[in-house]
Amino acid sequence: SQSLFSGGMAEEGKAEVETVKLISSDGHVFIVDKKAATVSGTIKSILGNGNQHAKFAEEEDGKVAFDEIPSHILEKVIQYFYFKLKYTNRTSEEIPEFTIEPEIALELLMAANFLDA
Repeated sequence: SQSLFSGGMAEEGKAEVETVKLISSDGHVFIVDKKAATVSGTIKSILGNGNQHAKFAEEEDGKVAFDEIPSHILEKVIQYFYFKLKYTNRTSEEIPEFTIEPEIALELLMAANFLDA
């Protein structure tokens, strides 16, 4: 199954949003705005900057598989990517709390640490 996360609908006449596919350990494919996905230092490194001569396969096809991260955790991590993207460098408004359910806190912490997010 696939999920599409986006910050909003693309407007007519605007360039298509570049996306990447993040795949959980249980096979769920999340289609994510590349700008949001690269909030993660790890994902940013895996996808590269396009300047290398020898590219990772993930950079070529825009897919990154996470063998250790189940879909319910990867989904929450992706929500955080969009949250961070939206609220980084905001000064005019108060930043709301990012809610984390206690039952996933430890798994989420481990995934965030791995992803450098």
